[in-house]
Amino acid sequence: MTNNKEALPRTTDVLVIGYGPVGAALCALLGRYGVTTLVVDKVAEVMLAPRAIALDNEALRILQMIGLGEEAFERIAIPEVKMHCPYLGQFGRANTSGTLDGHPKLVTFYQPDLERALRRQVAAYPDVTFRDGYELVDLDQTESGVTAHLKDSDGRRHEVSACYLVGADGASSTVRGLIGQDFQGETYPEDWLIVDAKAREGKAIDHVEFLCDTRRPTPHMPAPGGRERWEFMLQPGETHEDMERPEKVAELLAPWVAPEGLVIERKAVYRFHARCCTTFQQGRVFLAGDAAHITPPFVGQGLVAGLRDVANLGWKLAWVVHGQAAPALLDSYDKERRPHAKKMIGLAKLMGSLVMPRSRFTAITVHGAMRLGRLVPRLRRQLEELEIKPPNRFRQGFLIKGRGRKGVTRGATLAQGLVRHDGHIRPSDDVLGDHLTLIGFGVDPREALDDATRARWQAHGGAFLRIGLRGEHPATDTPFAEDLSGCLANGPSRGTLVVCRPDRVILHDGPAHHAERIVEDCLKALTAA
Repeated sequence: MTNNKEALPRTTDVLVIGYGPVGAALCALLGRYGVTTLVVDKVAEVMLAPRAIALDNEALRILQMIGLGEEAFERIAIPEVKMHCPYLGQFGRANTSGTLDGHPKLVTFYQPDLERALRRQVAAYPDVTFRDGYELVDLDQTESGVTAHLKDSDGRRHEVSACYLVGADGASSTVRGLIGQDFQGETYPEDWLIVDAKAREGKAIDHVEFLCDTRRPTPHMPAPGGRERWEFMLQPGETHEDMERPEKVAELLAPWVAPEGLVIERKAVYRFHARCCTTFQQGRVFLAGDAAHITPPFVGQGLVAGLRDVANLGWKLAWVVHGQAAPALLDSYDKERRPHAKKMIGLAKLMGSLVMPRSRFTAITVHGAMRLGRLVPRLRRQLEELEIKPPNRFRQGFLIKGRGRKGVTRGATLAQGLVRHDGHIRPSDDVLGDHLTLIGFGVDPREALDDATRARWQAHGGAFLRIGLRGEHPATDTPFAEDLSGCLANGPSRGTLVVCRPDRVILHDGPAHHAERIVEDCLKALTAA
C-alpha cells in the first residue's frame, strides 16, 4: 500500500470512501484478491479514542480470512455475560466460554490496536493506495463506472473514475446521502455517558455485566491493557457538560474504583441509534458498516455486522473485476446482508429493553420472567447458550436453490476445524484460501469431471479439496486435508460434494456422481447476465 503526497490516482477498480475499521478490512481483503483499490479519508491517522469493543467468533473468523492471526492484536476472551437488577439479583446469564469455528465466542479488544493491525495488513498489498486529506463531495454513475468528485484539504477539486465505489464512511455517510438512501429506524431518547479507563494497578473484571437498574442502567466490561468500559444512562435533567465533569465521573465510578486508581482515556455522551437503509446498493455504489446500518451496542454487534458486509462484498467485487463472474453477482450483496443486519438490530433492541426497564414494575416483571425462564431447558438454551442470536444464514442471494444433503445447509457457513495439510496442522479456512472451492468429503472432487470442466472451473476462481477422516491418507493428486477435529468430515455424509464460496458460505452440494451438474450449475450462476 502506498500513502504519500503524490498525485491522486485518476482511475481505479474500486474506490473506498472511509478508512476506519470497515474500510480498512475491505481494503485488506481486496488487496489480498489483487484488486486495484484506492481508499480516501479526511484524516491520516487512526483515531485513538476507543469505540467498538466487542467481537464474536464470526468476526474473528473474518479477520482470520483477511489475514489477521491471533497475534495481530490483543483481545480478552469473555467467559460469561451476567445480568443483574437491584430487586432480583442475577436474573440472566449468557455462556460465552469456549469456541466456535476455532475462535472464542466473545472477546473484547482495543479498537485502535485492531485498526493499526488492519492497516499493516493493507500495507502489504501494492494494489491498494491510501490518500488522506480528501473528502467526497459528489458522484456520478454511468453504465460503465462511477466518477467521484473529491475535495482536498486546500479546497481543490479532483475527479477519480472507478468501476465501483464503496461507502464505508460511517453513520454520517456522505455516500449514503449522495445516492439518496433513507436511513430508516429510530434514535433512542436517552443519552449515555461512555467512560473508557485504564487502571493504574490491579485487575479489571473478567466478564461483562449489565446492571439493569431503572435508576441508571450500566453495562460494564473489561478490555485489553487493564482497561474497562462503563456506560451510564443519563437521567432526565442531566446535561452532557455535567456528566463529563471529572467530579461526576468519579462519583459514578466510585462503586468500583477510587478516581486516583484510573486514568480516564475517554468520556463522551452518545445517543444510540437503530437504523438500516432500504438497500445497501445503488447501481455501482455500495454501502458497508455504519453507512448501511447502525446497531445499538447492547449485543456488541456493530462492528461485527460491518465485517460481515466486508466478507460478503469483497470477494464478489474481486470476481467481477477479474472477469470471473458477471456483474449481476453484486446484486446478491443486499439480498444476503440486509435481512440479517435487520435481525441483529432487532436482537439489540430486545436486549436494550432488558437493560433499560422503564419502571420498577416492568423490571420485576421482565427480569422475573427471565429468571423463571431459566428453569425451562429450551428457554435456558435460548438465552444462556446464545441460541437467540440469529444465525448468519440466508435463503436468497447467490446460492443454488434446493434442499441440501444431510449435514449441509445451503446459505449457511461451512464449519471450521483443524486439519493436517501438506504435513502441517492448520485451520481449515487457511487451506480453503481465496477460492471458490469444490470440496469432496471422503471422495476426490475432480474424479467425475473431465479436463475441460476442470479448466473452466479454475478459470472462474475455482479450486479443489478433498477432506477425509482422521487417519485417512489417500493417494491422490488433489489437495487433501485430514480432519483432526471431526467437525468437517463428520458433517456431510461421505461421498458428498460441497461448493464453498470464498466467504465460507455453502453455495451448492450434491452426491459425487453429480459433480458435472454441480459445477455447471455454479458456473451458470456466476456468468448469468
